[in-house]
Amino acid sequence: MHSPLPVFALLFNAFIWGLSWWPFRAMHGAGLHPLWATALMYCLLLGGLLALRPSSLRQALQYPVLLLLAASSGLNNVAFNWAVTVGDVVRVILLFYLMPAWAILLAWAILGERPTPMALLRLVLAFGGVLLVLLPADASPAGLVQGLSLADALAVFGGFMFALTNVLLRRLHAIPGQARMLVMFAGCMAMGLATALTAHGAGLVPAFPAVRLDWLGIALALAVLLMLGNWALQFGAAHLPSSVTSVVMLSEVAFASVSSVLIAHETLSARTLLGGACIMAAALLAALGRRRQA
Repeated sequence: MHSPLPVFALLFNAFIWGLSWWPFRAMHGAGLHPLWATALMYCLLLGGLLALRPSSLRQALQYPVLLLLAASSGLNNVAFNWAVTVGDVVRVILLFYLMPAWAILLAWAILGERPTPMALLRLVLAFGGVLLVLLPADASPAGLVQGLSLADALAVFGGFMFALTNVLLRRLHAIPGQARMLVMFAGCMAMGLATALTAHGAGLVPAFPAVRLDWLGIALALAVLLMLGNWALQFGAAHLPSSVTSVVMLSEVAFASVSSVLIAHETLSARTLLGGACIMAAALLAALGRRRQA
């Protein structure tokens, strides 16, 4: 009998990310912008990893190509954290989960994997779902860009960078895992800091605030949870087929949706539900497709 522990580990990671919008909004309300929060938390995570695995730094320095992974994972986190803080949680999560659709195009461009007819069907499903989520019922397709909010744009961009991160991880699979993790943490810290400084210079983000125990305590707690979630993800993914991992990780959408309705009192329109169903169907088909290939 197979142990259910790897599945529970993946569910734990999905639960943390599905509810991550809550502490980010709490920190934002206490005066810490999500960009500064991202830089601070991943600085703590990076320090913790170096303390536990000092050899990972030497390994990472041997592979300059990991700079691409650092940039993509960093921008992925920056965009997601900012989007869930200032936007509608369910809408952001759904747009972020365009990742399987982007992955088809990126795998074609980077890995040379030509899309199959089923992959093209997933693309149509996913982008059709996006139109339903983003486009108001009484608007024309030409008005799609005009109706795009900052959170919407960040969610789409974050999903694209998430897909690029996954494709790069496949491309760089031969590099030791702890070196890749170190570089991803460093990229999240560096991109968070660089984006915060740039946005502050443009007048979009306030300066780093004076230290307060309320947001500092939340940042420390969330950093610990993200580290535990990362370990849980690695454990679960190492003991389960990638197709099963992909399906279980879709539970993040359910965690985010239910928590946003119960805590933030957000509402789910019929168009959002239908569009979300299309996007989730595309992700589910991608997972089932990998299972058939395996």
